[in-house]
Amino acid sequence: MTTDVVIVGASAGGLTVAEGLRRRGFTGSVTLVDADPELPYDRPPLSKQVLDGRWPAERARLREPAELDALDLDLRLGCPAVALDVPGHRIALVDGRVLRYRTLVLATGLVARDIPGHEHLAGVHTLRTLADSELLRAELESAHRVVVVGAGVLGCEIAATARSLGRQVTVVEPAAQPMERVLGAELGAEVARLHTGQGVRLLTSTPVTGLVGEAGRVVGVRTGTGAVLPADVVVVAVGGRPATDWLTGSGLVLDDGVVCDERCRAAEDVYAVGDVARFGAGAGAGAGERGERLENRTNATEQGLFVAADILGARAAYRPVPYVWSDQFQVRVQVYGAVPEGPSAVRIVQGSLRGRKFVAHVEAGGRLVAVVGWNSPGGTRTARSLLTSRHPVPHAP
Repeated sequence: MTTDVVIVGASAGGLTVAEGLRRRGFTGSVTLVDADPELPYDRPPLSKQVLDGRWPAERARLREPAELDALDLDLRLGCPAVALDVPGHRIALVDGRVLRYRTLVLATGLVARDIPGHEHLAGVHTLRTLADSELLRAELESAHRVVVVGAGVLGCEIAATARSLGRQVTVVEPAAQPMERVLGAELGAEVARLHTGQGVRLLTSTPVTGLVGEAGRVVGVRTGTGAVLPADVVVVAVGGRPATDWLTGSGLVLDDGVVCDERCRAAEDVYAVGDVARFGAGAGAGAGERGERLENRTNATEQGLFVAADILGARAAYRPVPYVWSDQFQVRVQVYGAVPEGPSAVRIVQGSLRGRKFVAHVEAGGRLVAVVGWNSPGGTRTARSLLTSRHPVPHAP
């Protein structure tokens, strides 16, 4: 039997494709496959509300069982896909079964990166799944010293949660400022002040060279200076890589993600959405363009809805405005657009840094490229429309 639409990955992006199809009146067969045995759940709460115990695991579910039933899905959880035959329109599952599809959507997300050599050390964690969050939460209950390796969005959220639980927290980051890739150095310095003001020890411009263990358990983190930071628990938050290993040899183009065109198509009858999708490449892209891959919750849902529409006949180019948000120590940071790695200028257009509530415009090449809100959700409401404008940045007289 051939399934009309098979979706591999049941997190936000994959589930949104299924819901988008049904909302548009699609009555064909839909199979949703995921390696995780849990019902589809949201990931942002895993480093905050679930990790600190404010939410039970069930509250992180994207949909309740009855809502999933209403979608009329063939839901196959705890059963990862292991191989794809694009010409044959077939997917092999780990249990030996083969699924035939008319349309395939890849939404497998990321695999957390770790530090090689620590695989057998107890007390070392990454955080990607609900099971990861629950295991880390249990260890934080008795831990005293916590070291977080990596000060990106996830690392900073975990550090804030652990510190709010009363733990002694050290964050180690090779860049000059936390969240520098998302905010740039100038606004990243505000995140540094936030964390140090709450008692977090922040070691920036400091690479990690390895972990130290005793009797099978981690006891420290070794930095590039040779110093060892004592630790009862270590959380490795150094980013993730697209979960594409199982697609090797499938015929798809893989380049730090599944390479797709502007309609998110990786091949005939194959789409990709969410963290795994590198879209805007291929036919129609400029010479040498690799496309763009976004790792954020909002993109996963927007792209899922876009792909559902395209499957049913809509024809458009996917042109999102990137959006990242993070909650840390009662502060919400919102970023629309993308802060460039190169030269840029930051202008505070509302509020002030000293007042710890502001909206900043980030400009490069005479154009607005990002809007950053710090505890200012109202002030960022027009950010999307500003960023989609093709006009140069208006400067105050």
